Amino acid sequence: MFPWNLIDTVLLDMDGTLLDLHFDNHFWLEYVPQRYAEKHGLSLEAAREELMQRYRAVEGTLDWYCVDYWSRELALDIPLLKAEVEHLIQVHPHVIEFLQQLKRLGKSRVLVTNAHQKALQLKMRKTALGKHLDRVISAHELGLPKENPAFWSRLQQQVHFDPRRTLFVDDSLPVLESARAFGIRHLLHVLRPDTRQPIRQESGFPALADLRPLVDELRLAADVLELGEEPAA
Repeated sequence: MFPWNLIDTVLLDMDGTLLDLHFDNHFWLEYVPQRYAEKHGLSLEAAREELMQRYRAVEGTLDWYCVDYWSRELALDIPLLKAEVEHLIQVHPHVIEFLQQLKRLGKSRVLVTNAHQKALQLKMRKTALGKHLDRVISAHELGLPKENPAFWSRLQQQVHFDPRRTLFVDDSLPVLESARAFGIRHLLHVLRPDTRQPIRQESGFPALADLRPLVDELRLAADVLELGEEPAA
């Protein structure tokens, strides 16, 4: 699918791409409404309706991804609540082998996430993904979400990647469109961010339900490189 000899840097989203989005969907759509209803004496239905309006009002901004913002807004300890259901945090199938094969080929593996640092720390601790990455960057460090095209120039100042020799993998169409507008040449849309949900429809970007096909590609490319052979035409 990708010309790996023309790719130096692989930028990777976290939630929905490396990690199963089921945790986040359950947390924000089920667990937070339940605890919000208990805290404020509301029915679960009323709590859900109010929260959906609040979510939509800041969707696509850093506030949407900020656990401190939601702790203040909802009068709930969001980091504590996340820890209460951390058993649901799971790495997607084939992710570890994908990251290992990228290392084998000498590619730079950079996690680029909109997640707030507190949520990021919880997930890194739970999954130990950090040992398979060369760099981990939260959008909160850069002051803009990935949906904003200006995010990428700020990221480039930190990572020094060549957009023409970079692959970016994400499950969000607005984020992929933002990356494309910046000029990142190689893009991949993950079609099944939540393993409990159906596969999404393709979107005009190169797309896969999971990373297994890339693992096979990378293994073959690494085998060829190690053997010193040219790949078959």
